[in-house]
Amino acid sequence: MGVKRSRMSPLSRGLVLVGAALLVISVYFPWWGMRLIATMYPEGLDLLVYPYKLEGHLDTINILNHYIGMKEIHEEDFPEFQYIPYVIWGIAIGFAVAAAAGSKRLGYVMIGLLAIGGIFGIYDMYHWLHTFGTQLDPRAPIQIDPFVPPMVGENQLANFTTYTGFKRGFYFLILGTAAIALGLWGDRLWNEKSSSACSS
Repeated sequence: MGVKRSRMSPLSRGLVLVGAALLVISVYFPWWGMRLIATMYPEGLDLLVYPYKLEGHLDTINILNHYIGMKEIHEEDFPEFQYIPYVIWGIAIGFAVAAAAGSKRLGYVMIGLLAIGGIFGIYDMYHWLHTFGTQLDPRAPIQIDPFVPPMVGENQLANFTTYTGFKRGFYFLILGTAAIALGLWGDRLWNEKSSSACSS
């Protein structure tokens, strides 16, 4: 019985494999983004953060950052971009191996690593938002109070309204994690329902 419970059912294996695929797919889409809107930029200026690169109106945003004393944003300032994709791919491979072997134990280990990575990712994002918002040049042409941009939400910055939030890649990541969790713990739920149905 113990061995049986430590093995995944075919349905669970399929869910874990789907979840692993979604983790891989998430790397190729932005995880987070920011849009700045002002009278002179009615269509908005976008900054999109992928796990391995930045996209958007970086040059214009950096010019505007200069006026308020904020550091310029460059990909090379984020060493995380060098290894995050490999971490995600490695975890996805671990889940694929767990599914192929039917090993729940390996799946639990990998989901623990994924949770640790998620906690680190949220902390790392907050760290960079705090760094860019509080380390302002006191000699900047426009003086503003130090601030921390919200991870999700709306904020007023000088003449700009900023909108920040998670993007498609993040939701692929969440869907993948949910599919994996359902695959690992779903058997227990389905077995309990089956047992209660039989007993009634």
